[in-house]
Amino acid sequence: MTAEQMSTTTSKTTATDTGAALSSSRGRWLHHWNAEDTGQWNSVGRAIAKRNLAWSIACEFLGFVVWQLWSIVVVFMPAAGFTFSSGELFWLISIPSLVGATLRIPYTFMVARFGGRNWTIVSALLLLIPTLGMAWCLGNPETPFGTMLVVAALAGLGGGNFASSMANITYFYPAREKGWALGLNAAGGNLGAAVAQFMVPVAVTLLAAGTLGLPLAGLMWVPLILIAAWGAWKYMDNLSSAKSDIAGSLASLREPHLWILALLYIGTFGSFIGFSAVFPKLIMDSFGAGVGLKMGPAIISLAFLGALTGSLARPYGGKLADRWGGARVTVACFGVLALTAMVQVLTLPLGSFPLFLILFLVLFAAAGAGNGSTYRMIPMVFALRAKNSGDATGAGQMSATRKGSAALGIISAIGAYGGFVVPQVLNASRQSTGGYEGAFIGFVAAYLVLMTLTWAVYLRRSSAASLGNV
Repeated sequence: MTAEQMSTTTSKTTATDTGAALSSSRGRWLHHWNAEDTGQWNSVGRAIAKRNLAWSIACEFLGFVVWQLWSIVVVFMPAAGFTFSSGELFWLISIPSLVGATLRIPYTFMVARFGGRNWTIVSALLLLIPTLGMAWCLGNPETPFGTMLVVAALAGLGGGNFASSMANITYFYPAREKGWALGLNAAGGNLGAAVAQFMVPVAVTLLAAGTLGLPLAGLMWVPLILIAAWGAWKYMDNLSSAKSDIAGSLASLREPHLWILALLYIGTFGSFIGFSAVFPKLIMDSFGAGVGLKMGPAIISLAFLGALTGSLARPYGGKLADRWGGARVTVACFGVLALTAMVQVLTLPLGSFPLFLILFLVLFAAAGAGNGSTYRMIPMVFALRAKNSGDATGAGQMSATRKGSAALGIISAIGAYGGFVVPQVLNASRQSTGGYEGAFIGFVAAYLVLMTLTWAVYLRRSSAASLGNV
């Protein structure tokens, strides 16, 4: 029986080489799924998992697209007749990250409550609300700022998709392949930010037949959202074995290392999503308020290179962490971030766009690699905590696994708040000094603190007895 037949047959059962049985029922529910069962995995499991991963990436990709739409749209709003201040535009950029980060916490538990397939369908269709709302708001320059801010906040629905998507794929893959699968899922989603920043300028300036068609920034994604939701309905599966672990989440909240790792993730993922959101506006502010139209979409579209670089660097950060240790790679990434941010401070007065772009791409690469390495550290830290505390029993390891799994969702949510903090720090710097140098000096200090914290807790020789080299 093929994987496709297995997932669509009602109340049928297939035995694997190890004797475990995988069955299915109406609504594409799979029962007795066990990715660690090599017989089940090799016979039908791998194909089913790959199919679910593919459509999970597609839906999460569109989630990131919607999450980051306002980051590129605000660049064109002044030319379209909107009279919002620079501070108000920064709020439109940052509010989706604030809402998306908050939604990641409940989204983490939705897969176990409703099923991975079912929730992917729902979460994809929810993206229609912010896209259609954006099209309506941008079609009228008289739209009040309060209304615009509410619609921008709804784009945070796309940010929540990451948590449910990652939780779903975690259930489908065995431990030996989980890292790569989660890396692909995360990177595929992160690419949505790059694609949005590349395609929106093209659509609103070129496809609008000589006019500035801002509503297209939202409308152009509606067909793809409908296709993704259909694909999830047609090809994905629910797992009856996926259970929510509220007790594990509460237990992980009492673990000090959750909060330490959350700080590190704010520094890595928060930098990635924050810089992704604000990069187009930084280009506009630093190299001419009219850059979006006077120089054409080509220049402003270069902002997509930042999100693209960070997205592609993420899985390689995980691979380097597998080889050299997550803490070592994370320390190196924070070092690169601090050094590059300092060079950016020193060179901003030169007004060189090529240098500005190159330095930002280095920042994105370091932040992206740090995403992968920090995320890789989380389950290892919890497992080593159990081992080094003397609780190496099966129950102790199971407790560590539950805490680590729950911590992944919580830390991903906390880290996403960086997408709100970074633009607001840049906004405060511009409002108080007229430039962004002050913000970058603050980033340098923050990266050095986080680098020192990572070394002190996870690499310092005297800490090895409690945590080991992770």
